[in-house]
Amino acid sequence: MNTFGTVIPDMPRTKQFNEEEVLNKAMELFWEKGFHATSMQDLVNHLGINRASIYDTYGGKNELFDKAFQNYRDISLASLKDIFDSESYVKRGFRKLFQMVIDDVKTKSCQKGCFVVNTITELVPGDEVLREKLRQNSENTEHLFASYIQNGIDDGNIKASKNPQSIAFALFTFFSGLRVMTKVEKNPKKLSEMVEVGLSILD
Repeated sequence: MNTFGTVIPDMPRTKQFNEEEVLNKAMELFWEKGFHATSMQDLVNHLGINRASIYDTYGGKNELFDKAFQNYRDISLASLKDIFDSESYVKRGFRKLFQMVIDDVKTKSCQKGCFVVNTITELVPGDEVLREKLRQNSENTEHLFASYIQNGIDDGNIKASKNPQSIAFALFTFFSGLRVMTKVEKNPKKLSEMVEVGLSILD
């Protein structure tokens, strides 16, 4: 109410931060430290916003992790699509994808490993809801792989006798394992040789 007795409605507060940028920061922190090792104070310090803003915008720690993890999966799937769209020859496309993983050996992101793989290791046992989300993520990725392989069959650069679904599962398993191996194996030549062995399934 102002001095004239008129009731002034509460004005919605304008957020002083970019929600997408903050979500990306949360993703990076959870990716680097893991869920359990990341405290609310860590989030406050890293995101640069107060606890009230975190709760108001994203929910608690669990909800923020869920949103950050979904953000990672969305970004990863979009990146895969971009790679495949840029290369019509299937074997070269998968080689490009695997080489990107190997190239990360020299970067900090490699030390963090794969957010999905890390989460499987840390949180999946006993968490059926998360297990289902990860199963769906695997299915989405395998479906993308299989569609790409089928395109190669249709174009004639993959043998028609190949089973797209079986090969997609095998290459997805290899892809996941490669991201784990880059955390311990630092020899790019050795990793590249392993990739060629994996890609032989497409011959």
